[in-house]
Amino acid sequence: MSLISRYILRETFGAWLIVVAVLLTILMAKQFADVLGDAAAQRLPREAIWSIFALTSMRYVTQLTPIALFLGVMLALARLNRDCETAALSACGVGPGGLLVPVLALTSVLAIALGWLSLFLNPDASARIDAIKRKAQQEVQLGALEPGKFMSPDNGATVIYPRAVVNNEARDVFMFVGRQQGDRVTTTLAQRAERTVDPSTGDVAFVLHDGRRYEGVPGTNEFLVVEFDEGRIPIRPKDPQAVAESVLSKPTAALVASGVPADRAELDWRLSYPISVLVLAVLAVPLSRSAPREGRYAKVGIGLLAYIVYSNVLLIARTWVERGLTPEWVGLWWVHAVAAAFALLLLVRQSGVFARSYMVSAEAPA
Repeated sequence: MSLISRYILRETFGAWLIVVAVLLTILMAKQFADVLGDAAAQRLPREAIWSIFALTSMRYVTQLTPIALFLGVMLALARLNRDCETAALSACGVGPGGLLVPVLALTSVLAIALGWLSLFLNPDASARIDAIKRKAQQEVQLGALEPGKFMSPDNGATVIYPRAVVNNEARDVFMFVGRQQGDRVTTTLAQRAERTVDPSTGDVAFVLHDGRRYEGVPGTNEFLVVEFDEGRIPIRPKDPQAVAESVLSKPTAALVASGVPADRAELDWRLSYPISVLVLAVLAVPLSRSAPREGRYAKVGIGLLAYIVYSNVLLIARTWVERGLTPEWVGLWWVHAVAAAFALLLLVRQSGVFARSYMVSAEAPA
């Protein structure tokens, strides 16, 4: 690598590092406040704060790297342009294409690291976060049982009364389940009860031991009485939001083998991170160029507008894939193709290829 390429690479890497550090600090400060709020509200145990904080930071790094690199390249090259270094490099034969070589060298390394994060590390981190939250939910809800008090874990559909709580296990339990089929109600008495959470679905249930179940219509003599050694009563239905978020924790291999539109959309979205880094790096080179009297940040607004359009079209395309409106083979690739073609068009235009072609055609003999 030449001296000029190393200089451009150093400037670009320094600008990217500053941008990603600033953006990550802002987002992680908000995330830390949210985690502390959950811990203060007893939705998370205090020992899980740092684990969730560290695992979430991986997801934020993946999300911030494309925009951070885009802004870093624009700011670094804009400084060279402001200090007339771009003009000097152009006089030495280093045009927009020459500036792109060291930028792509840095971008290629980041794209590989980003692909590793988005395809392998982030799904594992999401699965670990979900496991921590499910375990915390179980522990917190068990701790919420107070002896001698009525409580409802599902907004009144189920009412539980434990006479005593010993080592997270309820003793002498009364449980009332509201109307499930017409006017029929269910009342259960048990000597012991414990709350469980299904690790795969997140469903919460009470497991009752040594009890008796009464089921019937109040005001009539038609009651079904069942004695049991162990019985399981679901507390609340599966949370739809938890199902949607579980796609984030699916391994990439499972998404590849799946034919569900939501899984295919998630797979294309994970692949979009390394691809978008390459596309945005190419786009940043022509967008960073400004007129001699313009300031360093003259084109930053245009660059941000281009990024907003690019990212929002990606979100729209992902929604179309999830709903099955676009074929699986199309996915999000068309968005990257259009953005890459637009970036290459700007790059070729600034390189003067069109102008040279016009001059050659004008000088051709009639």
